Amino acid sequence: MSAETTIKVALTCADYARLLPLARGEVRPEGIELTLTLGQRGSWADRNLMLRRALNDPTVQGGESSFCRHAMRIAQGDRSHVALPVFPLRGFTIRDLYAAQGSPITRIAQLAGKRIGMYGWANSGAVWYRHLLALHGVDIAAVQWCIGPVDDPMPATSPEILPPGVTTPPEGGSLSAMLLAGELDAVFSPPKPRAYHRSRGPIVRLVADWRAAEIDYFERTNIFPTSHLVVIRRALWEAHPWVAPALTQAFIAGNDAFTAAQRNFPYATPWLEDELEQVEALLGEDFHPYGFETNRHPIAAFADQAYDAGIIGKRLSPEELFAEYLDSAA
Repeated sequence: MSAETTIKVALTCADYARLLPLARGEVRPEGIELTLTLGQRGSWADRNLMLRRALNDPTVQGGESSFCRHAMRIAQGDRSHVALPVFPLRGFTIRDLYAAQGSPITRIAQLAGKRIGMYGWANSGAVWYRHLLALHGVDIAAVQWCIGPVDDPMPATSPEILPPGVTTPPEGGSLSAMLLAGELDAVFSPPKPRAYHRSRGPIVRLVADWRAAEIDYFERTNIFPTSHLVVIRRALWEAHPWVAPALTQAFIAGNDAFTAAQRNFPYATPWLEDELEQVEALLGEDFHPYGFETNRHPIAAFADQAYDAGIIGKRLSPEELFAEYLDSAA
């Protein structure tokens, strides 16, 4: 359904390269004058700000949001935000797993019953970390979890209430310091710890050949993990239901435009062309897709893992998570 008049919509997201065609106006959603505000220079602080603004800034109508926080809202009966099947952030997780140089633990299965640090308890990446551990036979309920800052405190997108038995670093401490002191066996972290170095350490990746391990994960699960999605305020959706499919189609068109540019001008890194050919051979040509049906499998796996981990209180279907979008796209 198209709009009879053009409406203004403002969204916020981190500065992912594949969003640039939409942010620059090369692709325009039908019936919408879109302002897409992005963070800058790959800043994690900027990204967190964009996520907070998407949910709380009255000058915008939505934007990038944690998938896990959205699932938590839906499980609690909070439908204040409508999810679009647009996933600007997705990524494999074995690269996020770190150990101290010289650690005897070199395989994921060896983390059974061990002490593991994570930057957040109910973050989207943390759901996929549990999915990874479970795939390797690790009982996530038996892990000794510690939740806190990797190096420096990062602004939280919402208050974190930790379950009994989950610890935090001492005041002023960090997960990296605990790892180097032998108080943790491993740490999951999206940004690389400051003490990380590929070969010299003192913090290294737990799985040395993490790319091969991530390929194995995909071959076993057929999942390229979806961590963040795009939401809009319910008031906007109720006033203009057609906005949900119109925005989704625009994001898809922008994604296609980025993919075409990357294929036709693969010069961002010296061997990007070889990299793209390898990725497409494994994951398919549309390896970073938007849309509901094409993402049904990872959506369902994410919701199931969030429920199994006790993060959400009810098992949710993909249809429940994207109910308003599906209604307006029908």
